[in-house]
Amino acid sequence: MPIIIETERLVIREITPDDAPFVLELLNTPKFIKYIADRGVRTIEDALRYIDERFSSGYVANGYGLYAVELKGEGQVVGTCGFVRRDTLPGPDIGFALLPEFEGKGYGFESASAVMRYGLGTLGFDRVLAITSLDNDKSGRLLEKLGFKFDEIRQLGKEALKVYVFDGNAERSEYQL
Repeated sequence: MPIIIETERLVIREITPDDAPFVLELLNTPKFIKYIADRGVRTIEDALRYIDERFSSGYVANGYGLYAVELKGEGQVVGTCGFVRRDTLPGPDIGFALLPEFEGKGYGFESASAVMRYGLGTLGFDRVLAITSLDNDKSGRLLEKLGFKFDEIRQLGKEALKVYVFDGNAERSEYQL
């Protein structure tokens, strides 16, 4: 499992087929379905296909992707965090999701801060985008805490979404390694 980043409490690493039970669980939580999407992943086989088509292919095609967020020393995967490259946006966007029992413990901010440092410092991003559903105020507050600014409401596919922008040139010092 290639480790991307370690923080005080977390290991952020590539998602592998061994993570299929976690992926199945995360993608079927009510908040994931409400705020992100119903990905139609209902079985371990679906989760394995999703890992291959969405996570692993992103690592190969882009050199980055969404990563597993694991509790250091415990091996418990609590969520995902990383970057997505969508055809509908003009640059990489950060994404994150946690299992419900691990929300409110600071793991979202800790992993997203580390991923932002990685994106700006290692991957050389100058600008990072983020999208949320119109009613996902909690994620919007986390993005603002990270230094993102609300930019616009944009129609992406069938859904209107909030678009946030982080200008790495303007705020790079906060995320230097």
